[in-house]
Amino acid sequence: MRTQYDVDIGMSLWMRGMLMAAALLLPLLASAGDAQQLLAASDSIRNPDKPFSLTLTLLEYRGGAKSDSSILNVYSKTDSRSGQYRSLVRFAGPPRDLNKLMLKAGNELFFHDPASGATTRISPQQRLLGQAANGDVVTVNFSRDYRASLVGQEAIVDGERNHRTTQKLLLNAVSPDVTYHRIELWIDAANQRPIKTKYYAESGRLLKTAYYRHYRPHLGVHRPTEMVIIDALDPNWVTIMRYSDYAWQDIPDAWLQPDYLPRFRPK
Repeated sequence: MRTQYDVDIGMSLWMRGMLMAAALLLPLLASAGDAQQLLAASDSIRNPDKPFSLTLTLLEYRGGAKSDSSILNVYSKTDSRSGQYRSLVRFAGPPRDLNKLMLKAGNELFFHDPASGATTRISPQQRLLGQAANGDVVTVNFSRDYRASLVGQEAIVDGERNHRTTQKLLLNAVSPDVTYHRIELWIDAANQRPIKTKYYAESGRLLKTAYYRHYRPHLGVHRPTEMVIIDALDPNWVTIMRYSDYAWQDIPDAWLQPDYLPRFRPK
């Protein structure tokens, strides 16, 4: 028969075990929180916090020679409910693509061709030009679509051949409809600037490596003005995404609705 002494001892041991478990768990929880905060800080450097527009120039190179190019006008604002960006992308060149539109609403992407008048759903993983996928040219907050874990500190060489001390994060997708299943991200330990990323398919296969470089002041923050993307299988296949003409922009909600795309006219 159990005495009150036995009960008290049992409770004491149980409480001690719970406290020890909590002590072991707290650093892990703190690390996860720190990783997500680092990711959010990196997002704020890539993306302005108010509605904005920019010009995105895509340049594809094969063996060092330019093989294709495209110019896009991007209009982005955050959704007050999800915190994720909604984006409208207008094709400004070459002439064959003029005034085609792409819309990101939530994690859904739509493509509108003014020649046919048709609006269709498209995949964010689908290639747009070179190594740039549809999902790469719309504004995205990684901290909304991925759960970050801190791998540790790592010294790397950046896209301008400078040595950097970085914090390496592993990002795992929290929903199946994002562009990449898994991302490795290196963030400058001194200022939270994104430096390098590796993108992986659901199978675990490395798709490409990218470098953020040429930081310049835009809309109150030093932001990368180029992203260099290198194919995982062919390092001579390179795509440069060049960001310019940043501006605060009033973006009507109507622009960000699929049924408005046939009526959109750039200002």
